[in-house]
Amino acid sequence: MKNIDFYFDVISPYTFLAYKKIKNINSKLKINFTYKPILLGGLHKKVQITPPAFNEFKMKNMKNDCELIAKKNKIEFCWNDKFPINSINIMRGYLLIKSELKEKFIDFFFDAYWKDNKDLNNIEEFNKILEHLKINAEEYSKAIQDDSIKKKLKDLTDEAFNKEIFGAPTFVVNDKLFWGQDRLEYAIDELENLDK
Repeated sequence: MKNIDFYFDVISPYTFLAYKKIKNINSKLKINFTYKPILLGGLHKKVQITPPAFNEFKMKNMKNDCELIAKKNKIEFCWNDKFPINSINIMRGYLLIKSELKEKFIDFFFDAYWKDNKDLNNIEEFNKILEHLKINAEEYSKAIQDDSIKKKLKDLTDEAFNKEIFGAPTFVVNDKLFWGQDRLEYAIDELENLDK
Protein backbone atom coordinates (compact mmCIF):
# COMPACT_ATOMS: atom_id res chain seq x y z
CA MET A 1 0.00 0.00 0.00
CA LYS A 2 1.14 3.56 -0.72
CA ASN A 3 2.63 5.29 2.30
CA ILE A 4 3.03 8.84 3.62
CA ASP A 5 4.99 9.56 6.80
CA PHE A 6 3.08 11.99 9.03
CA TYR A 7 5.09 13.87 11.66
CA PHE A 8 2.70 15.29 14.21
CA ASP A 9 2.15 16.77 17.66
CA VAL A 10 -1.26 17.22 19.30
CA ILE A 11 -0.25 20.73 20.41
CA SER A 12 -0.36 22.00 16.81
CA PRO A 13 -3.75 23.29 15.58
CA TYR A 14 -2.64 22.86 11.98
CA THR A 15 -1.83 19.22 12.73
CA PHE A 16 -5.35 18.76 14.09
CA LEU A 17 -6.76 20.16 10.84
CA ALA A 18 -4.45 17.92 8.80
CA TYR A 19 -5.49 14.91 10.86
CA LYS A 20 -9.17 15.54 10.11
CA LYS A 21 -8.33 15.80 6.41
CA ILE A 22 -6.40 12.52 6.60
CA LYS A 23 -9.40 10.77 8.14
CA ASN A 24 -11.57 12.03 5.30
CA ILE A 25 -9.00 10.91 2.71
CA ASN A 26 -8.68 7.46 4.30
CA SER A 27 -12.37 6.86 3.69
CA LYS A 28 -11.85 7.46 -0.06
CA LEU A 29 -8.28 6.55 -1.02
CA LYS A 30 -6.08 3.56 -0.24
CA ILE A 31 -3.18 5.40 1.35
CA ASN A 32 -1.33 4.34 4.49
CA PHE A 33 -0.20 7.13 6.80
CA THR A 34 2.65 6.19 9.13
CA TYR A 35 2.17 8.29 12.26
CA LYS A 36 5.41 9.71 13.65
CA PRO A 37 4.84 11.48 16.97
CA ILE A 38 7.33 14.22 17.81
CA LEU A 39 7.72 16.85 20.49
CA LEU A 40 7.23 20.07 18.54
CA GLY A 41 8.64 22.29 21.29
CA GLY A 42 11.82 20.22 21.35
CA LEU A 43 12.10 20.35 17.56
CA HIS A 44 11.65 24.13 17.55
CA LYS A 45 14.50 24.44 20.07
CA LYS A 46 16.79 22.29 17.94
CA VAL A 47 15.97 24.30 14.82
CA GLN A 48 16.13 27.57 16.80
CA ILE A 49 12.63 28.68 15.84
CA THR A 50 10.46 30.91 18.02
CA PRO A 51 7.00 29.28 17.96
CA PRO A 52 4.07 31.46 16.78
CA ALA A 53 2.49 31.04 20.22
CA PHE A 54 5.15 33.35 21.65
CA ASN A 55 4.69 36.13 19.10
CA GLU A 56 1.56 38.25 19.59
CA PHE A 57 1.07 39.09 15.90
CA LYS A 58 1.68 35.52 14.69
CA MET A 59 -0.57 34.10 17.40
CA LYS A 60 -3.47 36.36 16.40
CA ASN A 61 -3.05 35.47 12.73
CA MET A 62 -2.71 31.75 13.45
CA LYS A 63 -5.95 31.69 15.43
CA ASN A 64 -7.83 33.45 12.63
CA ASP A 65 -6.18 31.28 9.97
CA CYS A 66 -7.12 28.01 11.69
CA GLU A 67 -10.72 29.14 12.11
CA LEU A 68 -10.93 29.99 8.40
CA ILE A 69 -9.43 26.63 7.38
CA ALA A 70 -11.78 24.74 9.68
CA LYS A 71 -14.81 26.57 8.34
CA LYS A 72 -13.76 26.05 4.72
CA ASN A 73 -13.26 22.31 5.30
CA LYS A 74 -16.33 21.85 7.54
CA ILE A 75 -14.18 20.77 10.50
CA GLU A 76 -15.46 21.33 14.03
CA PHE A 77 -12.82 23.51 15.67
CA CYS A 78 -12.47 25.66 18.76
CA TRP A 79 -9.31 27.59 19.60
CA ASN A 80 -8.13 26.30 22.96
CA ASP A 81 -8.05 28.84 25.78
CA LYS A 82 -5.06 27.05 27.32
CA PHE A 83 -2.86 27.07 24.21
CA PRO A 84 -0.02 26.23 24.33
CA ILE A 85 0.48 23.33 26.72
CA ASN A 86 3.25 20.78 27.09
CA SER A 87 2.06 17.75 25.08
CA ILE A 88 4.83 15.39 26.18
CA ASN A 89 2.54 13.13 28.25
CA ILE A 90 0.20 12.68 25.28
CA MET A 91 2.92 12.07 22.72
CA ARG A 92 4.70 9.55 24.95
CA GLY A 93 1.34 7.90 25.57
CA TYR A 94 0.76 7.46 21.85
CA LEU A 95 3.98 5.46 21.67
CA LEU A 96 3.08 3.48 24.76
CA ILE A 97 -0.39 2.17 23.95
CA LYS A 98 -1.30 -0.84 21.84
CA SER A 99 -1.55 -0.31 18.09
CA GLU A 100 -5.27 -1.13 17.96
CA LEU A 101 -5.98 1.74 20.37
CA LYS A 102 -3.75 4.39 18.76
CA GLU A 103 -6.34 5.87 16.39
CA LYS A 104 -8.95 6.17 19.12
CA PHE A 105 -6.34 7.61 21.50
CA ILE A 106 -5.30 10.37 19.13
CA ASP A 107 -8.93 11.01 18.15
CA PHE A 108 -9.90 11.61 21.76
CA PHE A 109 -6.97 13.87 22.61
CA PHE A 110 -7.14 15.91 19.40
CA ASP A 111 -10.88 16.46 19.84
CA ALA A 112 -10.62 17.22 23.54
CA TYR A 113 -8.06 19.94 22.90
CA TRP A 114 -9.04 21.41 19.53
CA LYS A 115 -12.78 20.77 19.39
CA ASP A 116 -13.99 20.70 22.99
CA ASN A 117 -11.59 23.30 24.46
CA LYS A 118 -10.52 21.00 27.32
CA ASP A 119 -7.66 21.97 29.61
CA LEU A 120 -5.30 19.02 29.19
CA ASN A 121 -2.97 20.46 31.83
CA ASN A 122 -5.74 19.63 34.28
CA ILE A 123 -5.13 16.14 35.67
CA GLU A 124 -8.84 15.45 36.14
CA GLU A 125 -9.65 16.36 32.52
CA PHE A 126 -6.70 14.32 31.28
CA ASN A 127 -7.68 11.29 33.33
CA LYS A 128 -11.29 11.48 32.11
CA ILE A 129 -10.02 10.90 28.58
CA LEU A 130 -7.94 7.95 29.75
CA GLU A 131 -11.02 6.60 31.51
CA HIS A 132 -13.06 6.83 28.29
CA LEU A 133 -10.28 4.87 26.60
CA LYS A 134 -10.35 2.30 29.43
CA ILE A 135 -6.74 3.13 30.34
CA ASN A 136 -5.73 3.06 34.00
CA ALA A 137 -4.50 6.58 34.79
CA GLU A 138 -2.05 5.53 37.50
CA GLU A 139 -0.46 2.84 35.33
CA TYR A 140 -0.32 5.25 32.39
CA SER A 141 1.39 7.93 34.47
CA LYS A 142 4.10 5.49 35.53
CA ALA A 143 4.54 3.91 32.10
CA ILE A 144 5.18 7.18 30.25
CA GLN A 145 8.16 7.76 32.55
CA ASP A 146 9.82 4.60 31.27
CA ASP A 147 13.22 5.37 29.73
CA SER A 148 12.44 3.37 26.58
CA ILE A 149 9.31 5.47 25.89
CA LYS A 150 11.19 8.71 26.56
CA LYS A 151 13.91 7.56 24.16
CA LYS A 152 11.43 6.66 21.42
CA LEU A 153 9.93 10.14 21.42
CA LYS A 154 13.35 11.78 21.54
CA ASP A 155 14.59 9.57 18.69
CA LEU A 156 11.58 10.43 16.51
CA THR A 157 12.07 14.14 17.20
CA ASP A 158 15.77 13.77 16.32
CA GLU A 159 14.76 11.85 13.18
CA ALA A 160 12.55 14.76 12.16
CA PHE A 161 15.40 17.21 12.76
CA ASN A 162 17.81 15.08 10.73
CA LYS A 163 15.34 15.12 7.84
CA GLU A 164 15.34 18.95 8.11
CA ILE A 165 11.76 19.02 9.37
CA PHE A 166 11.07 22.19 11.31
CA GLY A 167 7.34 22.13 12.04
CA ALA A 168 4.15 20.11 12.21
CA PRO A 169 2.38 18.75 10.39
CA THR A 170 5.01 17.54 7.96
CA PHE A 171 4.40 14.81 5.38
CA VAL A 172 7.27 12.87 3.85
CA VAL A 173 7.01 11.01 0.55
CA ASN A 174 10.05 9.53 -1.17
CA ASP A 175 12.34 11.70 1.03
CA LYS A 176 10.51 14.87 -0.05
CA LEU A 177 9.09 17.11 2.68
CA PHE A 178 5.66 18.72 2.56
CA TRP A 179 5.10 21.08 5.47
CA GLY A 180 1.68 22.29 6.54
CA GLN A 181 -1.91 21.06 6.43
CA ASP A 182 -2.34 22.79 3.06
CA ARG A 183 0.45 20.65 1.56
CA LEU A 184 -1.27 17.33 2.15
CA GLU A 185 -2.69 17.28 -1.37
CA TYR A 186 0.79 17.85 -2.80
CA ALA A 187 2.14 14.93 -0.77
CA ILE A 188 -0.63 12.78 -2.23
CA ASP A 189 0.22 14.01 -5.74
CA GLU A 190 3.85 13.04 -5.16
CA LEU A 191 2.72 9.60 -4.05
CA GLU A 192 0.60 9.17 -7.18
CA ASN A 193 3.53 10.26 -9.37
CA LEU A 194 5.70 7.44 -7.99
CA ASP A 195 3.61 4.99 -10.02
CA LYS A 196 4.05 6.87 -13.30
